[in-house]
Amino acid sequence: MDTITLITSTFNEFGTSTLFTLGTANVTLYRVLGLIFILVFAWWASALVERTIWRVARRGNETRLSDSGVYALSRILRYFLWIVGSIMGLVWLGFDLGSLAIMGGAIGVGIGFGLQNIFSNFISGIIILVEQTLKVGDFVDLQSGIVGTVTEISMRYTRVTTNDSVDIIVPNSEFINGRVTNWTLDEAVRRIHIPFGVAYGTSKELVREAAIAAALTVNGTVNNDRRAPDVWLVKFGDSSLDFELVVWVEKSLMTSPGSTHARFLWAIETELVNRNIEIPFPQRDLHVRSGKLSVHLEGANQQIKSD
Repeated sequence: MDTITLITSTFNEFGTSTLFTLGTANVTLYRVLGLIFILVFAWWASALVERTIWRVARRGNETRLSDSGVYALSRILRYFLWIVGSIMGLVWLGFDLGSLAIMGGAIGVGIGFGLQNIFSNFISGIIILVEQTLKVGDFVDLQSGIVGTVTEISMRYTRVTTNDSVDIIVPNSEFINGRVTNWTLDEAVRRIHIPFGVAYGTSKELVREAAIAAALTVNGTVNNDRRAPDVWLVKFGDSSLDFELVVWVEKSLMTSPGSTHARFLWAIETELVNRNIEIPFPQRDLHVRSGKLSVHLEGANQQIKSD
């Protein structure tokens, strides 16, 4: 019993001894351990709340929130619990609320001088989560030239994954201050234009039939009363009649524009060949205004002279 009492007394003495002074507060081992416990508990509670929100949302009829709404709500609550836990930890460590207010003022000055970008990204992240104009899974085209699918939205940055599986970390302020084209914000369909050309003299109706038939062979092509494939004659080119296949595509195709364009061109070329429609080569007419022109035919013992 004396040994246990001695160990307890020694531990209490060590735990209550001052490790260092923070302002007017004496920081002890107990306070440090309490701070660690509070922070770990806040992290655990925030993760638990986030998982619970998703679990309830996935039950189906118990919530009317969309996935983007659930994501925004879970993120906001998670960050809120982190902030509350951090404040409680600082108070437990010995900070008083007055000191925290002074620190907040100092942070505000710092924001005005050097942290404005970080603060701007933080506020932009809150705006994105609340307004829900951008959500995980959206296919976006940024003013900076970044094109890809949104895979994560945090308070400071948004992760955009390109079709080449490259993850790009984009500051949230770029989504607020710059132009953002969201191809999947409302309807998950998009109209695209596929240019191609045929030789002069080809029946336009035959070209239309061939191009539409080619479009319908590509999985993901929309074909209904409101949105059916169409063919436009757009230009009388130097060597060809220039057409455009105008077609509506589903999300699976619109999020990979390069491969989608290639798939439609592949189908069009196959259909044109099957219908014996000529795909022209570039042609040029040469007019000799004066002098003589000698033409040698390769592989033949012929020479043509023109005056």
